Amino acid sequence: MNPYGQCFLCGRNCGVDRTSGELGFCGETAELRISSASIHRGEEPPITGRGGSGTIFFTGCTLHCGFCQNWQISREGMGRVVSVSEFADICLDLASRGAENINLVTGTQFIPSIAAGLEEARSRGLSIPALWNSSGYDKAESLSLLSSSVDVWLPDLKTLDSSLAKRRFHAADYPVLAQKSILSMAGRRPVSIVDGVMKSGLMVRHLVLPGLLGNTREVLEWFADHLAGRALISVMMQYTPISEAEARNAQTGGFIGTPEAPGATVACVEGEEPERFLTVEEYEAVLAMMDEFGIEDGYYQELEPDDEWLPDFRKPNPFPSSLSTPVWHWKTGKVG
Repeated sequence: MNPYGQCFLCGRNCGVDRTSGELGFCGETAELRISSASIHRGEEPPITGRGGSGTIFFTGCTLHCGFCQNWQISREGMGRVVSVSEFADICLDLASRGAENINLVTGTQFIPSIAAGLEEARSRGLSIPALWNSSGYDKAESLSLLSSSVDVWLPDLKTLDSSLAKRRFHAADYPVLAQKSILSMAGRRPVSIVDGVMKSGLMVRHLVLPGLLGNTREVLEWFADHLAGRALISVMMQYTPISEAEARNAQTGGFIGTPEAPGATVACVEGEEPERFLTVEEYEAVLAMMDEFGIEDGYYQELEPDDEWLPDFRKPNPFPSSLSTPVWHWKTGKVG
C-alpha cells in the first residue's frame, strides 16, 4: 500500500489521499518538493566539521510553529517538485563538493520518498552520513522506514508541556510523540564522532524561548534522566522574533488541515510568540540549569542577538555567504 494513499506519516493522522492531489496538514501532496540545498557552515561543530553540512530543505511542515524562521518554505510553499532520482543527484552533488553529511531538514512529510532517494544515492556511491533534522513530531513507526539509510538523528525537543504545544503548534500530543520518537532514535545507533565529525547517533536540539525558562528546565531534566550517556544535546539560544509582516503571514498563511478536519484551513498560532531576544540573565540561567543537571555531553550557543542570519528562500543563497554555499535552488536548479 502506498503510504501517501492514506497518509498517517506524522502525528496529524490526516488520512488523506495525497496521491490524488489532496493536501495533508503539511500542505503537500505525494510529490517530493525541495526548496534549497547548500553547504552550510553554521551547525554544531560535529555536524559542520571542516567541509560543512550538506543541508537539503524540504517544502511544507507537519508542525507550523508560530515562530518558525523558515516560514517561507514551511507555510508559503516555496519549493519545486523533484523526482527521487533528482533528489539522489542533489545528495551526490553535495558530497562531491565536500559536504560532511546529507542534512535532511524537516522532511517528515516525505519520508518514503527520502528513504528511496537515499537508497538510490547509496547505490550510486554516496558514502557520507545521512542526518535526520526534524521538529521531533515524528512517529517511531514512520522513522523505521529510514532505519537503514539515516546515520545521525537531530530532532528538536521543543516542549514537554502539552498545553504549550496545543497553543503554539495545535498539537497537544507533541510531547508524547516526540519523547517516543526520540527514545527510538537513541536505540538505533550509538554516538560516534570521528576526526571531529559525527558519524552516527543522536543529538537533541532544544530552542530556549524567552520568558519560558520553566519549559527549558523540564526538557533539560528529561534529557538528563533519559538520555545522559546515550546522546548529545544542543541548547539553542538563537530565538529571533520575526517581523510584523512575517508574523501576519505565519498566522494567516493557510495552514492546511487539523486532526479533527483534514483539509480545513486553520490558524494554529494565537499570537503569543515572544517579541524579543533572550536576555543575558535568561542565558546565564540556562547554563546554570545545565550544570545543575550535570549535562556535559553537548553544545550550547553563545548569546548573540542578531537577525542577519535569517534565511530568505527567494534568493539563490538563502543564507549569508559566510554561512552557506548554494548548490541547488528551487528557482534555478543546480547552482554553480
